[in-house]
Amino acid sequence: MIQLKTRGIPINLTAPTVATIISQTWSKDLVANTPSGQTVFLFKNVPPIQDKIMIVGIATLEYLEEGDIIYIDTNGSIHTLFRKNSHHNALFITDRCNSNCLMCSQPPKNVDDLTHFFNINTSLIPLISKDTIELGITGGEPTLLGQRFITLLGQIKDELPNTDIHILTNGRSFAWKHIPHALSNINNERMVYGIPLYSDYYRQHDYIVQAKDAFNQTVLGLHNMAKFKHRLELRIVLHKESFKRLPKLAKYIYMNFPFVEHIAFMGLEYTGYTIANKDLLWMEPTEYSDELEDAVLYLNAMGMNVSIYNLQLCLLKPSLWKFAQRSISDWKQNYLKECESCSETERCGGVFATSKKHSQLIQAIK
Repeated sequence: MIQLKTRGIPINLTAPTVATIISQTWSKDLVANTPSGQTVFLFKNVPPIQDKIMIVGIATLEYLEEGDIIYIDTNGSIHTLFRKNSHHNALFITDRCNSNCLMCSQPPKNVDDLTHFFNINTSLIPLISKDTIELGITGGEPTLLGQRFITLLGQIKDELPNTDIHILTNGRSFAWKHIPHALSNINNERMVYGIPLYSDYYRQHDYIVQAKDAFNQTVLGLHNMAKFKHRLELRIVLHKESFKRLPKLAKYIYMNFPFVEHIAFMGLEYTGYTIANKDLLWMEPTEYSDELEDAVLYLNAMGMNVSIYNLQLCLLKPSLWKFAQRSISDWKQNYLKECESCSETERCGGVFATSKKHSQLIQAIK
């Protein structure tokens, strides 16, 4: 797993700041510039002269490169916000969420962090390279930012007009039509909203997300977004609570959401709430292979764009291989020892390095 944070001892740093790595010294320490033009030095050792803004005694800096953008806190912690040479960057909006999904990989926190992350992101966006291919937006639930969510998307449109933007949201806020309308005023055809729909039956979806009326809000939100011609993706996480109705869900999607441009069936990341709810959720992917095959092949036959994320080729029926994508973000992608002799490693997306458990059936394909 790629390192994304470190810590040192702050010297002469009076306020948190976003900064871009601009160069490396002869001793392989780093130099960073802030948006206000200040220079911050990042040292592994403690230099004898300490008259500059610096973080010293940092254990490792090797994972940072020129062009990377970091957030430096006054306690000396350094968080990577943007990696220049990665296609898996995302703006983190909040730890808060209005759902509480049984399998959430990053359980929500009841904290007042909206302003904190908004300030970080509005400082970060102008620093991001203009040739960035894709940028994600995630949380928590990003739409909880309210009007500032629209402000942020407008800033992205202005600063990164050629970048594809992928927004992960539960879509419930879109049930109120004024929000899709306001978003349409941004007029950015590069934005895609990835929205989960876990069942065709309202009670099951509401149970999985642990929120009353979530199904109705999501369905209404999808249609409201479609009225304003927003680009939409549906996301279905695969587990014990969702697999039985997959064929019915596929038909429901085709009949009710012909306007979505992509449907992703997603393997479970065994971390966060999934660990506590393992008896409710965990099953070997081979146990739902028939239902998954029926759903995927049906949607494909109906002319819909469908993919499978986060599942290893050795666990899929051969008929589904062409739908499998290398979807796991590079910073948390890994391969097991069993994968070392596999002939399909380059095509397979591997496993989550963050997962505390993997399928017992993963094996090399000869």
